[in-house]
Amino acid sequence: MSGFEIRTVGAREILDCRLEPTLRVTVETDAGFRGRADVPAGRSTGSHEAVELRDGEDRFRGRGVRTAVGTVEETVAPALAGTDVRDQRAVDDALRDLDGTGRFAEIGGNTSTGTSLAALKAAADGLDVPLHERVADVAGREEVTLPVPFLDVIEGGELAATELGFQEHQLIPTNAESFAEAIRMGAEVYYELGDRLEAAYGDASRNVGVEGGYTPPGMTDPREAFDEMLAAVEECGYGDSFALGIDAAATHFHDPETGTYSLMGETHTPAEMIDVYDDLTSTYPLESIEDPLDEADFSTTAALTERLDCQVIGDDLFVTNPERVERGVEAGAANALLLKVNQVGTVTGAFDAAATASENGYAVQVSERSGQTPDPWLADVAVGLDAGQIKTGVTRGERTEQYNRLLGIEERLGGDGHYGGWPPAT
Repeated sequence: MSGFEIRTVGAREILDCRLEPTLRVTVETDAGFRGRADVPAGRSTGSHEAVELRDGEDRFRGRGVRTAVGTVEETVAPALAGTDVRDQRAVDDALRDLDGTGRFAEIGGNTSTGTSLAALKAAADGLDVPLHERVADVAGREEVTLPVPFLDVIEGGELAATELGFQEHQLIPTNAESFAEAIRMGAEVYYELGDRLEAAYGDASRNVGVEGGYTPPGMTDPREAFDEMLAAVEECGYGDSFALGIDAAATHFHDPETGTYSLMGETHTPAEMIDVYDDLTSTYPLESIEDPLDEADFSTTAALTERLDCQVIGDDLFVTNPERVERGVEAGAANALLLKVNQVGTVTGAFDAAATASENGYAVQVSERSGQTPDPWLADVAVGLDAGQIKTGVTRGERTEQYNRLLGIEERLGGDGHYGGWPPAT
């Protein structure tokens, strides 16, 4: 007996940043090594994601996770008893075999995600290494990198009660020499942007969306957002030290019956949407576009990727699924993966998707969910995967805890050669 064998797996219902229930899973080994992980939940979700297990009763409008708690303690715990937490793939394979559906429709993707992450943390505890080192070991990465932050400073779509169709309008620090400098620069521009929006759109502009980005009333066009963002950058004296990014989340303004998109009061065909993005990238320093088209449209996404000279990220398109990433590679659709562990339901499933992406020259951006908790494992995953990019909102405690963790990791590593910078190396 090594002491790394799983003795208990427990769970409880906690609350995420939206005051909605989510799952906290704790794994403990025979020697008392422990790992605890909180499971994030998405609002803008792809139809191919792992299935969350929710109660469906009146309490919390059906969003409770008591059923998932029971599944962890009554089904998962006995199935994993005796499994060595150092063998992450054995843990995750056992979860997949226990479920048997391919999408965790039986035991729940939230159940599997929490258990998988808690086992990862328990192994790090027992090995007495930082979590990001354990991530690198499991993922087979020789280098670790502090990521460039993508700061969601103006929100729309599913994340805010605004008239903006695109979900996130992001600032990307391009000339920072460290993660700490990148966050400082981004924070200063965020402050200045708040002042500008208040002056132009009223006091309510300082209200924030789910991820802490501003929600200016009356703003309907992403070009208005970009103009204000770049003006704030200029006012702060940063010149061309920032690029722009968007999460279009286009599935949510796509009409599957007609195959068209409703954006800025107009209806666009898929080909016309490429023209929209082409115009934006030609006019602005827009260097990253996430989910520009419907989650099922690999062919038009491929045409867009071929035409535009920018990062094209697949989120709903890929849902962190290695098989869908392979399909994207074969089609030439997108050139970057958005990585969300709970989309695929296990640590190794997510790491396999990252490996498939990296091996084919795709960038990897590690991402939060709208229903996040202060548990900072996301920061360690970004560093350990050598991803070079992280998207975790901009303000609110559950977002800044990820940044605080990254600041701590950077201080521990000493900063020398560990900040990835922009553009990413692929």
